[in-house]
Amino acid sequence: MQYRRFGRTELSMPVFSCGGMRYQYKWQDVSLQEIPSDSQANLEATICRSLELGINHIETARGYGTSEMQLGQILPTLPREKLIVQTKIAPAEDATDFRRTFDQSLSYLQLDYVDLLGLHGINTPELLDFSIRPGGCLDAALKLQKQGKVRFIGFSTHGSTKLIEQAIATDQFDYVNLHWYYINQINWSAIEAATQHDMGVFIISPSQKGGMLFTPPERLVELCAPLSPIVFNNLFCLTHPQVHTLSVGAAKPQDFDEHLKTLDYLDCASEMLPPILERLEQAAIARLGADWMETWHVGLPTPAETPGGLNIPVMLWLRNLSIAYDMVDYAKMRYNLLGQGDHWFPGATGDRLAALDLQPCLAQSPHADKIPQLLADTHELLSGQKVQRLSQQ
Repeated sequence: MQYRRFGRTELSMPVFSCGGMRYQYKWQDVSLQEIPSDSQANLEATICRSLELGINHIETARGYGTSEMQLGQILPTLPREKLIVQTKIAPAEDATDFRRTFDQSLSYLQLDYVDLLGLHGINTPELLDFSIRPGGCLDAALKLQKQGKVRFIGFSTHGSTKLIEQAIATDQFDYVNLHWYYINQINWSAIEAATQHDMGVFIISPSQKGGMLFTPPERLVELCAPLSPIVFNNLFCLTHPQVHTLSVGAAKPQDFDEHLKTLDYLDCASEMLPPILERLEQAAIARLGADWMETWHVGLPTPAETPGGLNIPVMLWLRNLSIAYDMVDYAKMRYNLLGQGDHWFPGATGDRLAALDLQPCLAQSPHADKIPQLLADTHELLSGQKVQRLSQQ
């Protein structure tokens, strides 16, 4: 395993982290007695495999159902000083509720402290306000830190780049969990801002949210060869020193195996990546056109600025992936989350597209004349059964 300094925390962070949202029994709390022995055995085997590999960062959240409770059956049996344990608590309007939820997490984990506490899902201006206002959740977290129950404080986010940068600019957080990978590089300026503040940078779900790379389309496999899409994406992320660790959402011990192959290529990434990056870029241009690929995102409105709350940037992005790389299954999964994911994946699908006048909100786009039809085509290609977030299933 390789390790990187996790910003001003000075923690030696493995370049892969063991994410805790896929090996738990249920997304809802149940009593410990209800958890099947095979589920618990699988979780413990996954943690043991993680530690064997040198992946000593175990990341979970109060919102991950029975994850904390099940981890609490194994973490206290392990050498505490060798572990980096992170949990995450959603910001609440009343900081007392935030503190109460943290106490429940610590009780489930059966630990005296966590190394990293993240304010989970600072995705909207309101949630940022709940976090950083006087007497808010950040103040509650700082009190926990003074009590020795938390070592370092950060935040996780699915919010806009602008909002992420606002949170970083407070200089009150030690690290950030955010999305950034090959198919979605929009948050790079936020990573640069985090680097300027010497914050740790944790990449959320690069293999699942980053393209469902465990089951990639054949076209993507061919374009990434001789690397697998997972290894390519990992290598792409880790060649940037500003990135410190990538989450591996392991559901079973074997889920680490493909990721480990990345380590063999880190020293020769400058030779391996350029031809793959060139192929991916040219493949997209061949199917979508150079002008579109360079300018499709320019002047697009946010859902709040769009009639019907339509999420035009996401719709066009998913269309691009579907056409350029045959990533239709991934695009369908993400598209049908629109309208179902609350602030975790905001905006609506094109269900009501025919009734909307989009021209005023598209005035700044160089492609305003053709985007309405492209959106209609996208809806026809990707619409289907609505998809719920994992935590709602």
